[in-house]
Order: sequence, then C-alpha cells, then structure tokens
Amino acid sequence: MNHRLIYVMGPSGAGKDSLLDWLKSRLPPQSPIRFAKRTIDRPLQALGEQHESVDAASFERLQKEKSFAMHWLANGRQYGVRHGELIPLQQQQWLLVNGSRAYLPEALRQFDGLTVLHISASADILRARLLVRQRETPEVVEARVQRAVAFSVPPTCRCVNVLNDTSLDEAGAMLISELATLPGWPAG
Repeated sequence: MNHRLIYVMGPSGAGKDSLLDWLKSRLPPQSPIRFAKRTIDRPLQALGEQHESVDAASFERLQKEKSFAMHWLANGRQYGVRHGELIPLQQQQWLLVNGSRAYLPEALRQFDGLTVLHISASADILRARLLVRQRETPEVVEARVQRAVAFSVPPTCRCVNVLNDTSLDEAGAMLISELATLPGWPAG
C-alpha cells in the first residue's frame, strides 16, 4: 500500500510547479514530506523545477537499464523518477511526485493506494497563462485547454483537488487544507 505517495498532476498552466514550490517553502526542515526529483531530457533551467538534466540518448539508456520507477513522455519530453527517489516511502515519509495525467493509469497500477493531487485551473485562466508564455500557437494552446477540460480523475482513486484560479497564497492555503484531510498527514 502506497498511501503516502502523492501523485501530482494537472494541465500545463495550472501552476503545479509554483504551488509545489510554495508548499516546499513553508515546510519546516524536520518535515516528513519529500519531493521526488525528476530526470528530464531537457537542459537545466535557471528558473523552474530543479531536475536531473540528461540528453535524450542518456534518458533512453537509463530507461533500458530499468533505472526508473516511473517514466513517461509528455509534451515532447521524457520524464522519469529513479527508484532511489522512492526511498522516503520506505522510511514512512510522504512523497510528492510531479507526474503526468497520461501516466496516471500506470501509476495507479504500479502503486496501489496512492493519492492523486490534481491541480487545475478554469479554462479561461489556463488559456490566458499559456498564451502569455508564447511557447505555442493559439491553436496548440486551445487543444491543450480542451484536453484539460475533458480530463477527469478516475472515481476509484483517492483524489485531492486544488483549483489554482486566484492568488498563489489562496491556492496554497487550499492545498494545505486539502492535504490535511488525508489520514496520517503530518499536522503543522
């Protein structure tokens, strides 16, 4: 049973990284809450998620060597979570893994009892945030928004939903409040 594994997911533009950074910054050093570091086939960026950066060939080699407990392809990038990143679960700590909606069925199959943390935003907010990034055409942005609107978490899994439509502090307060409802979640 992996009830202390929290699988974080949501559409691009929902503010997952910002909300996870917000949570990290408010946890005391002795907190039993850990965040899995991902391996991604992209360069390390000055801003944004700190991850293990590898090129595509190295990622594929790691995958063939079965170095990953989880791995998926999303938005043209390969993502993986190494087996060692799951050690906190063996130490009775909580572990948040920033995952992918497409990989959720496999994560549920592999890790019975995990909790889904679904961070989302309304269609208008997602659209505005994605357009401001100017990384994709308006048509690609609209396709992403429509996929986000159509997605639903399977009703059979335990899920915490956070709507990140307002300020980061308000969404963070909602996140803390929702996580506090999980059995065994550390107080304070």
